[in-house]
Amino acid sequence: MSRYRGPWFKKIRRLGALPGLTNKSPRDLINQSGSGKKSQYRIRLEEKQKLRFHYGVTERQLLKYVRIAGKAKGPTGQVLLQLLEMRLDNILFRLGMAPTIPGARQLVNHRHILVNGRIVDIPSYRCKPQDTITVKDERKSKVLIQNSLDSSPPGELPNHLTLDPVQYKGLVNQIIDSNWVGLKINELLVVEYYSRQT
Repeated sequence: MSRYRGPWFKKIRRLGALPGLTNKSPRDLINQSGSGKKSQYRIRLEEKQKLRFHYGVTERQLLKYVRIAGKAKGPTGQVLLQLLEMRLDNILFRLGMAPTIPGARQLVNHRHILVNGRIVDIPSYRCKPQDTITVKDERKSKVLIQNSLDSSPPGELPNHLTLDPVQYKGLVNQIIDSNWVGLKINELLVVEYYSRQT
């Protein structure tokens, strides 16, 4: 299945707040999924969908990340969240250089972003500690980033990132700590969902 291109607020009302998907806040963030008892399968599925729609990944990409996390050292759920958080599109969103993760993906696809001095046009590029993220030295690129920095609310920057708004430069200090993940989710249910599928 390809990337979801349908109505976003429908998904937000169903799954709850997804800050990476849109910066608008719907008036009624009430869960519309019914008042009956949820099955265990449905709970796991909703957690998986929440993760998928927040980061804007396809089903195939998410399955690939789960498999990589399963082979890595450490708790699979935490490693999965770290892999998703260290994607270039998510790092740009967390730095405030883009209003949403889809907006960050578009910046990367249109070749406005450099990582360590080289243009990167792959939104799923996995950033590593000490990577420097800068904006292409063109007026149009800088205007796009400045608009995002001006419009983004002055929130707390995660401790694994450093931003220099004057030079349009971000630095990845370390791998993200699980306390700074921008989504309220039970990642173990996502891992359980995929372990029962295979």
